[in-house]
Amino acid sequence: MAMNLGPSAHKGHRVYRPVAEINITPMVDVMLVLLIIFMVAAPMLTQGVQVALPKADAKPIEQNKPVEITLKKDGSIMVGSTTVDKDQLIPRLQTIQEGRDEASIILRADKDISYGTVMQVMAALQAAGMVDVGMVTVPAE
Repeated sequence: MAMNLGPSAHKGHRVYRPVAEINITPMVDVMLVLLIIFMVAAPMLTQGVQVALPKADAKPIEQNKPVEITLKKDGSIMVGSTTVDKDQLIPRLQTIQEGRDEASIILRADKDISYGTVMQVMAALQAAGMVDVGMVTVPAE
């Protein structure tokens, strides 16, 4: 590997030889900075995009609201705003399932309710043919 050690004396005057080596350190520095910028900016771009939507005289698409099931601390079960007994839960869910093509479920359970009670309701949902269940939680602080 040849190196240029500076000017060399040739018959009394200095001659500078051209440097034939490429200094890649600045290029690596620039590439690392760009990599960091893209690593920080990429997650911000995927969260949402602001779009100005056009106005149109079209009917809205009908979407079924999810069925909300709430398990209270005292053990009572509510489907929507109606209190339902445990033995009437499966027939009630089957009635709801018949009226919809697909019924998504939102399950809210008190944090102090037993795990067994939650699993009984989950089994009732499965018996009624409802498998699209989302469990509601509060974000941890």
